[in-house]
Amino acid sequence: MSDTGSEEEVSVLREEGVSGGSVRKGCDPLVLTQRSKLQQRRAKLNQQINRELRLRTGAENLYRATTNQKVKETVSLELSFVNSNLQLLKEELEELNSSMEVYQTESEKVNVPMIPLGLKETKEIDMTIPLQDFISEHYGEDASLYMSEVKEFMDLRQAMRTPSRNDAGLELLMEYYNQLYFLDQRFFAPHRTLGVHFHWYDSLTGVPSCQRALAFEKGSVLFNIGALYTQIGARQDRSTLPGIQNAIDAFQRAAGAFLYLQENFSHAPSLDMSSPALSMLVRLMVAQVQECICERVTLTMEENDLMSNLQAAQESARVSDVYSLVLQAMSVPLLKDYVPFSWLSVVQVKTQHFRALAHYYTAAALCDCSDMIDKVNDCGSAVKALKLVHTRPPDTLCLQEPEDRLRLGKGHLRKAIIRHEEALRLHGVCKMLRKMDILQEVLSYAHTRSLEKYSDIDQEDDFCEIAEAPEIQSHTYQKPDIKTPDFSSVRVTDIFHRLGPLSLFCARNRWVGRRLCLVRGEAGLGLTLRGDSPVLVAGVLPEGCAAEAGLHEGDYIVAVNGSDCRWAEHAEVVHVLKGCSERGVELDVITLLTNEVEKRAASLSPSSDRETVTQQRQGGDSDRGSTSLLNWSWRSGGGGRVTKRLGSTFSLPFGSLRESESMY
Repeated sequence: MSDTGSEEEVSVLREEGVSGGSVRKGCDPLVLTQRSKLQQRRAKLNQQINRELRLRTGAENLYRATTNQKVKETVSLELSFVNSNLQLLKEELEELNSSMEVYQTESEKVNVPMIPLGLKETKEIDMTIPLQDFISEHYGEDASLYMSEVKEFMDLRQAMRTPSRNDAGLELLMEYYNQLYFLDQRFFAPHRTLGVHFHWYDSLTGVPSCQRALAFEKGSVLFNIGALYTQIGARQDRSTLPGIQNAIDAFQRAAGAFLYLQENFSHAPSLDMSSPALSMLVRLMVAQVQECICERVTLTMEENDLMSNLQAAQESARVSDVYSLVLQAMSVPLLKDYVPFSWLSVVQVKTQHFRALAHYYTAAALCDCSDMIDKVNDCGSAVKALKLVHTRPPDTLCLQEPEDRLRLGKGHLRKAIIRHEEALRLHGVCKMLRKMDILQEVLSYAHTRSLEKYSDIDQEDDFCEIAEAPEIQSHTYQKPDIKTPDFSSVRVTDIFHRLGPLSLFCARNRWVGRRLCLVRGEAGLGLTLRGDSPVLVAGVLPEGCAAEAGLHEGDYIVAVNGSDCRWAEHAEVVHVLKGCSERGVELDVITLLTNEVEKRAASLSPSSDRETVTQQRQGGDSDRGSTSLLNWSWRSGGGGRVTKRLGSTFSLPFGSLRESESMY
């Protein structure tokens, strides 16, 4: 089943709009209907599997408990029937979840299929009431004035559920991910929860998970960014150099997204985001990058050139080795029954296929390039290259002799044919792979090519004994580069920026607001201002006009004469205050409760401690207005207690993470 509709249908939807609104760039609304049908089938199959598992557990308990032989025979028959049903249901679910063919390139050139990931799906949620309640209770604002912002955020989340499979879809996911940073700072306070439940489904099994932690939402979106990169990489036309380079870039970015998710999020509720699964996915993406690098070498290699064939042989051996590591990662106890059988089969097939290619290219260098080796003046360098391509020197063979090179070439071809036949056998075992004609065609062509070359050599010299060929030494001229997602490449503006500067007006801060009237006296207003957005009262002259009006050091001016100045610059506020009339000026100010606590602590501390507190406060205020923000990190302490500590300073607000975001 394809995740995208036709371009004509999408363009019509963009023009006419969906549900009365325009379609956001990067969104493919046709996917929603298709995925909902897919999810219904998944849910039904999971329910049937759970029912059969309960029946099997009950039957096993009865079998162990009873001593009646006739009952045991009946239960044993029932168990075989239940196990048969379970196997059929699991195969049907696997076929539904592991379809790779729909994401492959449509190029006429035959390429080995890649393994892409399907996107995690999520339920539609309505955060309107929780966000409005928080705006009213925490910020003391009229929530109805922020309906447009709430709707804009909800529309963004709705569009994010169905990203198009291109760069615009990636930008849409990153835009939403960056907005989640602002949402976290604005509305997710440490001491309370919004009561919003985020529902996401496992990308491979469709098993649902539900959590109130925003980290679960962020982690799921990050997973989808990596999954979308895998789909884009699989769709590239790898018969051309630009297509191969695009595929390499996409798979490297997918590996970076999964590695970033593994290192920055913990306690994932779904198996696809667990550490073993993410580690396996990183290895899988790296292996697919290595495969693309090998394809680029074979695409640009010169026929009957010694060094080109040896390089292709070592690159192919490298691909085989990295897929062997992927197979080990897929075979750990936690993932053995989770990873689709078709994935395991593809990895096994590629391990054998590329090992066979390594032997084939080595045989081509030994047999087809024999005349070139003899003509080279410095024959020692060619022979040395032939020796280095093997893991050990060939036994009792002198590679300077054409007959010995021919014997060794036949040995490599024999190993290549054996590996090709094993790849074809593994391909035939998997029901899903048998449906992939492209893979069958690639394997059959490689097998036939090796057979034909062996037949040609065998006709030339029927009396030449076949030598035992050593394995090929794997090597690559370009190592994969795992690219961490560049969230700053998608610049976003805080949707709820009207609430005020994030450094002050955030969920973790609490404040008290009041209104006062400030009248200029003979000595002036009697206060000192500092900073902007908003302006801070840095000092108040004792017995001055400001002190008499009730203004305190550490207060923030958020409105002057009813005009909002939370985002106002220092000079603007000073200009208004200097121009106040004889009747004075009306100020709306807020006092952070944390500041009051700091002041009381400072008054009770020794002078050295008081200076430290003052420096910390001044340093925090001096950074106001810049893009550097102090992030609070939360970790689970012993006994379920949550401890708080100051985290690192991030140069960008986009995508900044707490040290380890937990999904509980």
